[in-house]
Amino acid sequence: MTEQSPIKLPEVKLPEASRRRFLQGAGAAGLGLVVGFNWMPRNAAAMTGKPEMLTAFIRIAPDNTVTVLSKHVEMGQGTYTGLSTIVAEELDADWKQIRAEGAPADAKLYANLAFGMQGTGGSTAIANSYDQLRKAGATARAMLVAAAAQEWKVPAGEITVAKGVVSHKSGKKATFGQLAMAASKQTPPADVKLKDPSQFEYIGKKVARLDAPAKSTGKAQFTLDTKVPGMVTAVMQRSPLFGGKVKSVDSSKAKAIPGVLGVVQISNGVAVVGKNFWAAKQGRDALQIEWDNSAAETRSSDAIMAEYRELAKKPGLPARKDGDVDAAFAKAAKVIEATYDFPYLAHAPMEPLDCVVRINKDGAEIWAGDQFQTVDQANAAHVLGLKPEQVKIHTLYAGGSFGRRANTVSDYVVEGAEIAKAYGKAPVRLVWTREDDVRGGRYRPMYHHALKAAVDAEGNIIAWQHRIVGQSIIGGTPFEPVMVKNGIDGTSVEGAANLPYSIPNMSVELHTTKNPVTVLWWRSVGSTHTAFATEVFLDEIAQETGQDPLVLRRKLLTHHPRHLAVLNLAAEKAGWDKPAPQGRSRGIAVHESFNTFVAEAVEVSVDKEGSWRTERVVAAVDCGQPINPSIIEAQVQSGIGFGLSAVLYGAITLKDGAVEQSNFDSYQVLRINEMPQVEVHIVPSTEKPTGIGEPGTPPIGPAVANALMVATKQRFRALPLPQSIKSA
Repeated sequence: MTEQSPIKLPEVKLPEASRRRFLQGAGAAGLGLVVGFNWMPRNAAAMTGKPEMLTAFIRIAPDNTVTVLSKHVEMGQGTYTGLSTIVAEELDADWKQIRAEGAPADAKLYANLAFGMQGTGGSTAIANSYDQLRKAGATARAMLVAAAAQEWKVPAGEITVAKGVVSHKSGKKATFGQLAMAASKQTPPADVKLKDPSQFEYIGKKVARLDAPAKSTGKAQFTLDTKVPGMVTAVMQRSPLFGGKVKSVDSSKAKAIPGVLGVVQISNGVAVVGKNFWAAKQGRDALQIEWDNSAAETRSSDAIMAEYRELAKKPGLPARKDGDVDAAFAKAAKVIEATYDFPYLAHAPMEPLDCVVRINKDGAEIWAGDQFQTVDQANAAHVLGLKPEQVKIHTLYAGGSFGRRANTVSDYVVEGAEIAKAYGKAPVRLVWTREDDVRGGRYRPMYHHALKAAVDAEGNIIAWQHRIVGQSIIGGTPFEPVMVKNGIDGTSVEGAANLPYSIPNMSVELHTTKNPVTVLWWRSVGSTHTAFATEVFLDEIAQETGQDPLVLRRKLLTHHPRHLAVLNLAAEKAGWDKPAPQGRSRGIAVHESFNTFVAEAVEVSVDKEGSWRTERVVAAVDCGQPINPSIIEAQVQSGIGFGLSAVLYGAITLKDGAVEQSNFDSYQVLRINEMPQVEVHIVPSTEKPTGIGEPGTPPIGPAVANALMVATKQRFRALPLPQSIKSA
């Protein structure tokens, strides 16, 4: 598996908030009102007759439908519904008239305000769009009101809007659709008044998901549903070793397979093109390739981890340094130490990577569940010899991602573009098999943590030393100048360098390693390992000093009220002050990620044979102003299930450099019968909304391990946890 070279991404300059404005676009009768935030028509001079599609967030058609164009991909996390809820609220629309679709790839118009480019990730969709879409909705509403006032010759202040109907006390009424074209001719107001939260009709309430009907009936369009005239299917043979390259290839047997149309070599391996998937797959299996592994990773996982453990014995680069750690350890009444190991993890979304690429005389089109539109557009344009604006991306539903579809080299999109260019005869659909997905890299990195704490005679923690060893996700990417400071990849130490506990002397250090295994963010990124190490270690300290782990956390969180609030809520709802049910043990953990605070209290059971299961999880979450409680609950449940997969089974292991896992039989994920009972409690808040797609994942691992420590009196310092545990 060779690594593609990331290109320099185009700079995206976002205007200052004070210069943001709404601009109106005139449309044809079939278009209606188009309103966007910080957008301009691409070709205003051509706005006659049937116009080019305007880039905007809101489109109101004569049939009274309101379409919200989402700059974020819908991959199951509820983005389309959440963003549309914000628009519907300020627009005073009827939820029944709301629709959603993916916005076109255009970073100048649809940049993620947290990234400066168009893309979905970091649990930012709602957080970066909240004010933006509220203003867009309010502006569209004001333009509808202005149109009605002009037509009815009444003061705008006498007009009301409710459930998609504009009304005047005289009895005059009109739907959004009836006013759409007249509204499109109004000058957008320079400023609009937003609702007070006490007036919210949709935000904070449960509304039906927009994508549920299509996904329930099979009408939802994923990449595999895309049909382009003349399209062929391709599969790739990549090196079984990371860093390996093609030395020679004999494709004669592959070309003899019925249905195989061609074999092309591209930068990342060899592609077989066929009339259908099965022909291409059989052709790939018949390829005879000799690989050059001179620069490949050939070590096994144990050897890599052994190197990490040795590095952890030495000081690393400082990520945090408070007080005098050495002096505190010198006077400690007791020193407690522990190390924690974490394997590589694959994302394993239910829809493996795939895309459709069509090259034409004007440029190219790509169909995909695209998570990083700006990056993918630029990388595809680079390999095709085009300008980014010549690459049109149709963003479809994605069947999960967990970060996998968002990578700076656009691996699967670039492969599809290279194959389509090399084959040159037809549009190409590239399909990754499950085995391709599991063995294809872009893993959550392997990590080793070494922690040491000093406590005084009263059991107070007076010093904390934390060393982390692992690969950088950000190093070598276009994000490095921003996200790597003084040699510290922020994603490697998040959740550790910002540990909220009040400990006077604290040191967090990082050793960043390098090897050819390709790594990437994975749902909740650095917090996937830092939360486990810190929260389990804190319970070990509580046990060593004879303290209740909840009481210890409360004492250390007096200066962090939002952490403390979710911790107390989870403990209360779990009945922490009462004995656990017969045959069960409890554990708890609290963690902040993506500015969202989550605490989870769990109950586990262990039978006489040592088999165990997570029976119950009580989660408390503070994600600021809740947009849709149903989606928040679903995402926390999902994050818990995703995290439990890693707790129980998740591990990508290398033997002589080759990945040992291949499909769900060897890279198992949580089954529905293993899902515990989950309760989600949302903290009421008027703070700005924060992310919810990822923060439910980090606390589940340590909470389970902490409960198992209570049940078995054993320490659990590596993931995945043992399948069978004998009580001490």
